[in-house]
Amino acid sequence: MRATVDRPGLDTQGRSPLIKIRRVRKGDLSKVRDVVEQAFLDFYERQMGTRPRQVFGGAQYVHHRWLMEPWGCFVAEEGDGKIVGAAVAVMWGTLGLVGPIAVLPNYQNQDIGQQLLAACQGFFDENKAVMQGLATYPYSPRHLVPYQKFGYRPRGLVVITAKPLDRREIVQATRAARPAVSVRRYSTLEEARKKAAIVKLHRITNGIFRGLDLGKEVEIADGLALGDTLILEKGREAIGFAIYHTPGVSEAPQGSLYVKFLAIDPRHRKPEHLHALLGALEDLAHEAGLLRVVAGVYTYYWTAYQALLERGYQMDLIMVRMKRGKQIDDEDPNDLVLDDWR
Repeated sequence: MRATVDRPGLDTQGRSPLIKIRRVRKGDLSKVRDVVEQAFLDFYERQMGTRPRQVFGGAQYVHHRWLMEPWGCFVAEEGDGKIVGAAVAVMWGTLGLVGPIAVLPNYQNQDIGQQLLAACQGFFDENKAVMQGLATYPYSPRHLVPYQKFGYRPRGLVVITAKPLDRREIVQATRAARPAVSVRRYSTLEEARKKAAIVKLHRITNGIFRGLDLGKEVEIADGLALGDTLILEKGREAIGFAIYHTPGVSEAPQGSLYVKFLAIDPRHRKPEHLHALLGALEDLAHEAGLLRVVAGVYTYYWTAYQALLERGYQMDLIMVRMKRGKQIDDEDPNDLVLDDWR
């Protein structure tokens, strides 16, 4: 749904319009990417003392999200047309996710980020989001405080894990006995069967959180060749799936397969099903010549978190999940879900 958010911002004294918040246009995309990269490179340099060669390890978050959710992407524009800030928001059914939000270093501490967040909240309200969320840096007041002003609460840790791939281990895992399930790639389905597959995947996510829908993420990964979706089947029934990205113009860091989202149907909540999907993802990464698999997990999903550790995944980055909405803690710690909300 469209929201009317094209409005001027105000400076810190509430004076005449200086900054305008508007939706992203196609011609803005390269500038938006530059703003995000400059803002986060500056943040990482202040945190680590050195400027990283690449922000986010080469992962990208703007172009495909704009194509998927154009009404949820905003820029902060100065009077002369210079883009000084940007924000991205997406809807996963009834769940609204916000981020990244970025403001150029010389324009920070002027409430521009809060104006961008307000635009995102308007987008969520228009789409009747039941809950809104994000993942950010738990040690950074600059990131935590603005969200708290909008009612977001820090809830729990998100661990971004990574597993280096060892060829011998992959071969042994492939030969090992696996449960009586099969794995199919969404991209190999006939076009007429893809819609039916999306319906099956929605049933799985709806069983985890009412209204949760990853259909657009599945379609954009397929349509833009960002990666693909593995569907775990038992007979004719879909009992789990994993959306993944591979390096390029996607959210995968260089040399890594990135697990965007993974879920096992709560009715088939067995660790061996999670291991089967992870094993298939690791095989795919190895076949593609990638060096590791990256997967994020909300530690409230304790069983899934433990499964990653058992498979040799190691902590790469720790973030905090923040939530806003009626259903603050609606997760079941026994659900087998991998998601990080970045």
